[in-house]
Amino acid sequence: MLLTKIEEIRRILMSLNCEFADVRFTTADSSSIVLSNDEIENMGSGISQAGSIRIFDKGRWSFTSFNDFSGFEKFARAGMENIGYMSPDAAKGLMSALPLKMNKVTDVQIDFTSVGIDEKYQMLCRYNRILKNHEKIERTSVLYRDVHSDYCYLNTEGSEITYDKYFCGVAFTSVAKNGTDIQPFHESIAGYGGFELVNNQDSAAENVIKTAVEMLSAEQVKGGEYDVILDQRMAGVFIHEAFGHLSEADFVCNNDRMKSVMVLGKKFAPEFFNVIDDGNIENTTGYIPADDEGILPEKTYLIKDGKLNARLHSRETANMMKENVTGNGRAISAGAKPIVRMTNTYIENGQNTKEELFENVKDGIYAVNFHGGQTNLEMFTFSSAYGYEIKDGKIGKLLKNVVLTGNVFETLKNIKMLANDREMYGGLGGCGKMGQSPLPVAMGGPHVLIEKVLIGGNQ
Repeated sequence: MLLTKIEEIRRILMSLNCEFADVRFTTADSSSIVLSNDEIENMGSGISQAGSIRIFDKGRWSFTSFNDFSGFEKFARAGMENIGYMSPDAAKGLMSALPLKMNKVTDVQIDFTSVGIDEKYQMLCRYNRILKNHEKIERTSVLYRDVHSDYCYLNTEGSEITYDKYFCGVAFTSVAKNGTDIQPFHESIAGYGGFELVNNQDSAAENVIKTAVEMLSAEQVKGGEYDVILDQRMAGVFIHEAFGHLSEADFVCNNDRMKSVMVLGKKFAPEFFNVIDDGNIENTTGYIPADDEGILPEKTYLIKDGKLNARLHSRETANMMKENVTGNGRAISAGAKPIVRMTNTYIENGQNTKEELFENVKDGIYAVNFHGGQTNLEMFTFSSAYGYEIKDGKIGKLLKNVVLTGNVFETLKNIKMLANDREMYGGLGGCGKMGQSPLPVAMGGPHVLIEKVLIGGNQ
């Protein structure tokens, strides 16, 4: 359907008298099933379409979203008319780029659009039986979601990007209870691909129920200052939430205090520490063939050799800060405005083994997985899903309510060792910013040893 519209929309777009304009439009076919305990909480499918046109001229923007492709010329003319009512701002500009021609098709082994709803439902029932297979499990939940979308991007520079996108995922939750002690555990698996991503995930469901039940007997962590080892997922969440958002250029542009802190070339961490954002990594939830401004994603070293090396940009912020565009102008949908967003953000591998990290901890905490948290500028509070005590380099008893707090810049300075076992994680969730959520992203890193981390808990 989209291919029949491209020629007409390109003709209208190129007729506009402006410095720059672009249009995005998609059609999507999606389905979802949610089981809560043994009941179907939700089951549905649908077809949707959405689009938008942005126009930039003399420092002025207009943005129009629509879901009626046949009315595109009307929306384009209205956008030009609207921009005429705004005052020109010579200080604003956009970074230009060479025309980009691309047609990307997702690699799919099993097309989920050819899998019947009953087969999807029976798969969830099987997972649900696993999740509730213990006397101490009080509640379970299983969620399945897929979406097949045709995406098209055109701009007045001559770019034409089409993307046949398949995204599929499943999420598991078991809630264990013993008296007044309630311990939930959650896991999700998702990515760009077909039904093969979610089928035969019995072992993941088994791990969810096992962890939820084991947490009932975990000890409450004793609060204090510890040497802490973060697992790969916790390391990824830490760098995404505590540092990645600080590296988004629109945040820096609008915060005078952070401008004085986030100075390129400033040393933040040891020389062996590197942080990267890279939308080119296929088979991750943060992969993008191009961003929503027609820019190829780059492997951007945010921190290189311990120093702030770059930040993430849209066309507008790159022009504003006179820095290179990075391909990080992203939107939650074709009907939303692109803003500066991360893709795949991770800590680069170090030179040590995981075992060597543990050998260097006499009395510490191993923080595993991620449960929740918040950031406020450079201050953070993160809860790991669970943890273990470390005694003389050995993993000890299971711990719960492991909450890490601190200042990201002080914490980066206290990083002592990195393992060489980086992993990436995305899942069915995503990142939220300025009302656009959940945007698919991935994060990760190797095991990380950090000294002097404040852990909340019982005294």
